[in-house]
Amino acid sequence: MKGLFVLQRRFAYIGHEIAKNLRAQGVADEFCGYVQLRDSYRFLKLQKELDYTGLLLDEDVQKRYKVEPLDKAFLAKLEAKYGPLSRYINVDRVVAHGQLLREYPHDKSPYTKNEQLRLVQVFAKAVEDFLDTERPDFVYGYIFGSMGTLLLYDMAKKRGIPVITSIVPSTRNLVTFTERYDRLTYVERLVQESKDKPLVEISGYQNARTFLEEFRNKPFVYTQVVLERENSNTWGQFAFLKPKNFFWSLYYNSVRIFIDWFRDSERRSDYTTVNPFLHIYDRLKRKMRNLRGLEDLYDDFDTSKKYAFFPLQYEPEMSLLLLAPEATDQLAVVERIAHALPDGMRLYVKEHPGMMSFRPRRYYRALKKIPNVRLVDPAIKGFDLIRHAKLVTVINGTPGWEAALLGKPVITFGDIFYNALSFVGHSRAPDELPALIQKQLHVKTEDGELLRFLAALFEDSATLDLMYLWEVETDQEKKRIGLKSFADVLAKKISALAKRS
Repeated sequence: MKGLFVLQRRFAYIGHEIAKNLRAQGVADEFCGYVQLRDSYRFLKLQKELDYTGLLLDEDVQKRYKVEPLDKAFLAKLEAKYGPLSRYINVDRVVAHGQLLREYPHDKSPYTKNEQLRLVQVFAKAVEDFLDTERPDFVYGYIFGSMGTLLLYDMAKKRGIPVITSIVPSTRNLVTFTERYDRLTYVERLVQESKDKPLVEISGYQNARTFLEEFRNKPFVYTQVVLERENSNTWGQFAFLKPKNFFWSLYYNSVRIFIDWFRDSERRSDYTTVNPFLHIYDRLKRKMRNLRGLEDLYDDFDTSKKYAFFPLQYEPEMSLLLLAPEATDQLAVVERIAHALPDGMRLYVKEHPGMMSFRPRRYYRALKKIPNVRLVDPAIKGFDLIRHAKLVTVINGTPGWEAALLGKPVITFGDIFYNALSFVGHSRAPDELPALIQKQLHVKTEDGELLRFLAALFEDSATLDLMYLWEVETDQEKKRIGLKSFADVLAKKISALAKRS
């Protein structure tokens, strides 16, 4: 079989290791790749371990829009076949918002509307040609959160090419697989197959029960990376000034990026390459903004009051742009919830630890002007806010899953895997939210259903902390060992596809 791997950014190194494992197991014998970032592309071209039949570099495709005129007839056919083209524009942080190149809260596209459409055009043509040439038997990708990768996902699906993706289901040391990015298709299938079996006879039940008991007794985060990111006080943002950090930070965040910028003209012309001058400007501006801090804006956390909890999410990110395109304005979502709550119930809002140093004070002042809203200190543990809440409202973040595990009523505003649970409410229309809140305040969470879902999740997942291996782990041997279990589960899915075809 031949696999097309989406090898985006730093995941290219992990994806390459997984492909090697699949070849060693005899599951797939040929590979091609859609690659993002020139450094990843160069690595894949220079390595001698795997001979890719073709590599399509995202940055090279993007450059074509500058010389290709707008083809309205082609775009009309594309829209008729795949739906609104705005979906492919808005999902891309660089194209739609100019972010990744610039730090949040920068929000201005570097392209005109005409240029955005030409970008859709060149990416669509390139992906179509690549699929025609390579003719893969399956596509594997971890994230389909850019213009080119989302077009690849949709085009492969339309052609009947199986697509497999991975989701970290916010459950300790698990990575699971699915045929859709918005739900867990394999897990849901196992749940359906076991619906008539007694709980104790379901494979994975004992693991599910043990996990749930441990979590409810003493809640824990799903990955070590979360603990490493939690740096919520103002002065934590100035840790780079400590003697042990200062010179490394100075080199990596200023000297190194200037050297790379001036030394590599090809990479410098790529649309995903950060301009070092703007990088320094944005960082200095952020550090100066954080000197004042936010402590004076926080309200008291009073557990004697009835309240709903809403955690702000990290942005810009796929969880919003792809899975919740109607809820990307988090201030608007907060206002909607606050107005829909019953009399006497507050809405406590907590910032995402990863956004602490990025949002300006004006954002929080606007938040606090919404009647009935209280902004709590991010140092307060999310688990404490969930335990005492009458209702947990999320767009689609991890706290919603954690609340479901703790038996709390949940409402979501975006697509997410735990929407599959019948006792999780999903808000689709603003005018229906007050009634949905009333319903969820009286909903009975069902441990039996939750345990069936967890059992299927444990049965169908690889055991590893993928986020830690990806972002933190430096020992290559530990990475290889960890990714072996990942590749083993993926191999089973691909083998099942081969039998099905």
